[in-house]
Amino acid sequence: MKAVATSLTAIAAALISAGAIAAPNDPATLARIRDSAMQDNYAFERLADLTDLVGPRLSGSPGAAAAVEQVAEAMRKLGAKVTLQPVKVPHWVRGEEKGELVDYSGRPAGLSQRVVLTALGGSGATPAAGLTAPVLVVKDFADLKAHAAEVKGRIVLFNVPFDQEMADRGLAGPAYGHGAAYRFAGPKIAAEMGAAAVLVRSVGGADYRVQHTGASGLVDGARIPAAAVTAEDAMLMARLSARGPLKMHLTLTPQILPDADSFNVIADLPGTDKPDEVVIVSGHLDSWDLATGANDDGTGVAGAMGVLETLKKLNLQPRRTIRMIAWMNEENGTRGGKAYHAAYKDKAEKHIAGIESDSGGGRPFGLITSVSPQTVGLLKPVQDALEPIGANVIMRRDSAAGADLTLMEKEGVPMFEPLVDGHSYFHYHHTPADTLDKVNPYELQRHVAVLTSLSWYLANLDQPLGRVTVHGGDDD
Repeated sequence: MKAVATSLTAIAAALISAGAIAAPNDPATLARIRDSAMQDNYAFERLADLTDLVGPRLSGSPGAAAAVEQVAEAMRKLGAKVTLQPVKVPHWVRGEEKGELVDYSGRPAGLSQRVVLTALGGSGATPAAGLTAPVLVVKDFADLKAHAAEVKGRIVLFNVPFDQEMADRGLAGPAYGHGAAYRFAGPKIAAEMGAAAVLVRSVGGADYRVQHTGASGLVDGARIPAAAVTAEDAMLMARLSARGPLKMHLTLTPQILPDADSFNVIADLPGTDKPDEVVIVSGHLDSWDLATGANDDGTGVAGAMGVLETLKKLNLQPRRTIRMIAWMNEENGTRGGKAYHAAYKDKAEKHIAGIESDSGGGRPFGLITSVSPQTVGLLKPVQDALEPIGANVIMRRDSAAGADLTLMEKEGVPMFEPLVDGHSYFHYHHTPADTLDKVNPYELQRHVAVLTSLSWYLANLDQPLGRVTVHGGDDD
């Protein structure tokens, strides 16, 4: 059989050399892939299934379990080789959540003001009847430190605005990172200082009194109640605090249940002559529970599914295996990425590249990659193929891995992610507004064209792109 396979490979090479058949990465093939993706609604249809039929998919929930089965079945229908990789995931359940400003300077007798808020992932609980405490408003970590003597027994509010101007100018990621640092680290730091509870101004640019959840860094032993308040309510509390003492009644009743059983969905399109070498294309399947996770990260999963559908429809078989992964538990633990790394770190050298899409369904302008500066030029055929749809920018960074592939990048695997217009992404991200209607079907088609062109190209290179070196960081 090996001799037959070698003979067939030699025949194919001769035919390509003679021009009788197209080489896998020739411009015509890449153009066919691009054009097919741009005329296909498969990804949007799968996104509609995921968001409209399943809905929210927080790890450990019935929605997450249903999503695993739905995506796995869709991949089986395409003829992919489907594996469900077991993952133990956190199971945090949101309960009652209410906030009320019950005392402040100038308050008319008998009146109080409702605050719109939502618990942060990993939040502790108040007593069932809630707690009432003074509010301390701080503008940053330095301000918290300056008021350290006032923290104990108070509800600390981090009133840190989201810099929408940065987001509008192509720097949505750094803008979000600045705000998210307070959401993640703020509760833990305040808990260690004796705070009764923590509030964080929502990390997003749509000031329509929309609350924005996300993971906190709280740990057992210091798991105080923690919630995100809307930008409008944070500003109101800051103004009232400036007038005099401010007191709040807060009720949060989340629960942390035992870890649940779940799965990464892995769907392989096996390679023809190098099936043990792998190109990953992926998105995360879980979502927060306030909405249906259309942008975060339904578009990433649906786009990755679209890669396999596009190639199957064109009857194109890659030389290396293209592996679609729908990760579980990116939002509050990255257990899916950690489980994959644990299972495959000894085979990291067989992973030629990884792609993770987790920046929403905005217009893709091209790609971000961690390949070496000397290697970027090898991507020119992909750039040329994507130029007609305006998605040919290549941006190199020292690290380009999404959360689930960070550990594999540290093993030397080159990483990619779509370079996406994110100026409005954080209007919806982690909010009740992250629903299907916010996704433009045309941009999702363009998204699939980018992912499929890149996946195919990487899977058919004569030589891999080489390994990368990532400095710093840790496995958490």
